[in-house]
Amino acid sequence: MNMSEVKVIQQHLIDPEICIRCNTCEATCPVGAITHDDRNYVVRADVCNSCMACISPCPTGSIDNWRTMPLVRAYSIEEQLTWDELPAELTPDQLEAEGVSSVDEPVQPATAAAPQPPSEPGEPVFNSAQYGATVPPWSAAHAYTNLHPPKKPTTATVVGNFNCTEAGFENQTHHIVLDFGAMPFPVLEGQSLGIIPPGTDANGKPHFARQYSVASPRNGERPGYNNVSLTVKRVTEDHQGKPVRGVASNYVCDLKVGDKVQVVGPFGASFLMPNHPKSHIVMICTGTGSAPMRAMTEWRRRLRKSGKFEGGKLLLFFGARTQQELPYFGPLQTLPKDFIDINFAFSRTPGQPKRYVQDLMRARAADLVELLKDGQSHFYVCGLKSMEEGVVLALRDVATEAGLDWDAIGGSLKSEGRLHLETY
Repeated sequence: MNMSEVKVIQQHLIDPEICIRCNTCEATCPVGAITHDDRNYVVRADVCNSCMACISPCPTGSIDNWRTMPLVRAYSIEEQLTWDELPAELTPDQLEAEGVSSVDEPVQPATAAAPQPPSEPGEPVFNSAQYGATVPPWSAAHAYTNLHPPKKPTTATVVGNFNCTEAGFENQTHHIVLDFGAMPFPVLEGQSLGIIPPGTDANGKPHFARQYSVASPRNGERPGYNNVSLTVKRVTEDHQGKPVRGVASNYVCDLKVGDKVQVVGPFGASFLMPNHPKSHIVMICTGTGSAPMRAMTEWRRRLRKSGKFEGGKLLLFFGARTQQELPYFGPLQTLPKDFIDINFAFSRTPGQPKRYVQDLMRARAADLVELLKDGQSHFYVCGLKSMEEGVVLALRDVATEAGLDWDAIGGSLKSEGRLHLETY
């Protein structure tokens, strides 16, 4: 259809009351239709092509909102960024006043192909996100989500807070334990929750919730207690190295035992571990991306202790700038070697060459090839967005160099919920 003839569209919008600003939608969108400022995530009406790629990965459902709008009155990015709540749907009378009749059929305003970054002539663009699964493993336990939405948070009590790195103040990572008392807050390994910092932002609006992955297994940090743990890095500078004080991270890292916090969630229904006891788990992470990996490892460790572990392999690639900045370095040393295969990558060790997790993966190519051949193998990637492409490229190259069909393997990993990418 010629867009000049279009009168009415189904405009895709994000609900700011539910959104927890986790960046999943923007990272997932293949056409670059989603953007954000310090407060809101919004959709460009002239770019969105209704491909629906962002709908399933959203942990809260805030992404799944639509409004029938006259094309000439489509909400602009500037308008959306000011919203605290979604506008109401226009009534038939309002649409008619805009010249839209009941027989006009809404369409999407754009059907353009995804914009592609520049590449060398003849070199295909590699899109790592296309291999990320949006469904859980077939054997994963059922995940409960959105039990406590942003408008109705629950309260948790801090029962533990300690620095789990050897780094200085500006590079601290804290292990926080929250107890929910009698309030149900069931979580699985790989899920997350949101913490609402007290106070208001520079515009006088209440702070929105910040999302943190749960670092404890399904039966709690302390088995049998209604508690969870988090892994939180104190933010004292931005990605460009400029000084900045992270509102939520510093609030959480400074919490004292006995303090009360406002919590929303839980979130996430796909980044879940398999329950099949013979399944293999490959975990690739950096920094606080270790939180879900710690949860999965600890659940497997408890299963093994109870005699319910049947030999599925655990392989961990863990990266940090230095050993001192790597969370849980000490406890990781005490895990049995026949239980988990741990590989550390340090990129800023004085006098040593830079090593990243993808370098270690290539060095362990022979082991990864066997796991890629096995339909019981599951791969989890969590950490900074900058690591994602290198990790998936390493998997592709390891497979290709062994004579495997990466397109077939990558497709299976995605469709079967066996390659999960959670980067930020």
